[in-house]
Amino acid sequence: MITAFFSATIYQPLFNILIGIYNLIPDLGVSIILVTVLIRVLLLPLSKKSIESQKQMQEIQPQIKAIQAKFKHDKQKQGEAIMKFYKEKKVNPASGCLPLIIQLIILIALYRVFLAVIDYDSATTLLYSFVHNPMEIKNISFGFLDVTAKGKINLPLALITAGLQYWQGKMMMQRVEKNKPVEAKDPKKEPEFGEIMQKQMLYMGPVLTLVIGLSFPAGLLLYWFVTTLFMVIQQYWILNKEKITAK
Repeated sequence: MITAFFSATIYQPLFNILIGIYNLIPDLGVSIILVTVLIRVLLLPLSKKSIESQKQMQEIQPQIKAIQAKFKHDKQKQGEAIMKFYKEKKVNPASGCLPLIIQLIILIALYRVFLAVIDYDSATTLLYSFVHNPMEIKNISFGFLDVTAKGKINLPLALITAGLQYWQGKMMMQRVEKNKPVEAKDPKKEPEFGEIMQKQMLYMGPVLTLVIGLSFPAGLLLYWFVTTLFMVIQQYWILNKEKITAK
């Protein structure tokens, strides 16, 4: 039942949108970029809220640490006080999880879409009656990129995507460092577990992107690249909105 729901509501619509755009612009790479932009625009309110929530979480960290210090010997009261503080500030610490889950679901659906494109003849039954069947999908995009290929051919795109992901994480980490209270910036002070994990993910995330990206079809990596670029631009705008609008 879950598989049927996933297919009917996400996988099949994405396949038809991709083929519909391909009918208008017969280049699979361009079609993938346009589908990605469409997805990002639809998810814009959700991702905007997620980034703003992360920004708020960073801004209230000094108060959170003060509450933790105040109730360090009573974990129950500490948790209650923190949840009350979140409610007062109207901050949801879990709001960043939903966009990640949605992106993962879309990534899985797009992987299936690309498999269907590779074996297009057997996938035509997925087409809606109002979507024209182009009969053949050309794998070569932009005159040189085989969107169905895997491995070393993807290396430049995988490196660029990993670099963008590193930049995105670095941007957020720099803001965290900037908003730290003076006493927390003491180099002799032992870093907290959360800070250690964040620094590790700054490097592990791009490395995983590079490794996994090389095993993906180039078309899926192209989606990942455009998505990351879109999110970097959006995050930069939200985090620096005051400076940009003041110019």
